[in-house]
Amino acid sequence: MKSVYVRPLDLRSGHVDLAHGGGGRAMQQLIGEVFRRAFDNPWLVRGDDGAVLPALAPGERLVVSTDSHVVSPLFFPGGDIGSLSVHGTLNDVAVMGARPLYLSVGFILEEGFPLADLLRIAESMGRAAADAGVAIVTGDTKVVERGKGDGVFITTTGMGALPADRELSGAFARPGDAVLVSGTLGEHGMAIMAQREGLTFEGDLRSDSAALHGLAAAVLEASPGLRLMRDPTRGGLAATLNEIARQSTVGIVLEESALPVSQAVAAACEFLGLDPLNLASEGRLLAVCPGAEAAPLLAALRAHPLGRQAALIGEVVADERCFVQMQTMLGGRRMVDWLAGEPLPRIC
Repeated sequence: MKSVYVRPLDLRSGHVDLAHGGGGRAMQQLIGEVFRRAFDNPWLVRGDDGAVLPALAPGERLVVSTDSHVVSPLFFPGGDIGSLSVHGTLNDVAVMGARPLYLSVGFILEEGFPLADLLRIAESMGRAAADAGVAIVTGDTKVVERGKGDGVFITTTGMGALPADRELSGAFARPGDAVLVSGTLGEHGMAIMAQREGLTFEGDLRSDSAALHGLAAAVLEASPGLRLMRDPTRGGLAATLNEIARQSTVGIVLEESALPVSQAVAAACEFLGLDPLNLASEGRLLAVCPGAEAAPLLAALRAHPLGRQAALIGEVVADERCFVQMQTMLGGRRMVDWLAGEPLPRIC
């Protein structure tokens, strides 16, 4: 039988069309020339409807987390929607105390989206996953008509292995615990806003997006009594701490003078009337540990490349009202509340 010649995709000036989501030859070509090429690993190249993965080691449990990514703009200083989708889901698994292993990914593509941009995003995802030692093992692609999407949306699901004797939860914080953060706050959210609105500020505003599993492992080793870890993404540190306070039925008091905020973010927030506590961080880790373990944990954070600007920022207190408050540098206290709205739409 005579073979049919299929012209390679024009990855420089071509565009996504509806046939790329139709399940036929065009879709298989898109998957092969873009996604398999960028994510290459033994599980993915089999081309089955799912991935058959090795069993976990004895005594380990499976942790699963799913996140959708709709950031605008798609490319920004410090990253893009591809690397962000890997880091965001990988970090959700890592802060549960698990060792990230695998990712699955779903793409919603809009008709007319440039193939060059899609390849750039896929290659960014592939590099981020490879750098983290995690494989993208299965996925799905859908194409919607022009005007019914916004370029590309990505949903990732992460899987990791959790030792049987390890349990972390936002419900475990207790009065007397220490609250630490691994670095400066709000850099992702402010970088997205500046890029989207064409704003220029003094200093280098870049997303802090990063894979946190190595840092999380250092935290676990330094704090045997660790209560919980979180990554303060949407809603920033303020939302994350309010979630923890509600889960644990405690209060939290922050020290304003201890909060690590870069000069660039502080200046931009002052100009725009924003609070850095409400801005997303995509490469920062929040940890709550017994007070007696705060000093060794802080030292371990600062010894890691992603934690050099770590700080002890507050403590957990008894408070049935579950208030999060801040001791200000003027000597008073103010509430640190949830956002009433969303100042930065589509940031992750």
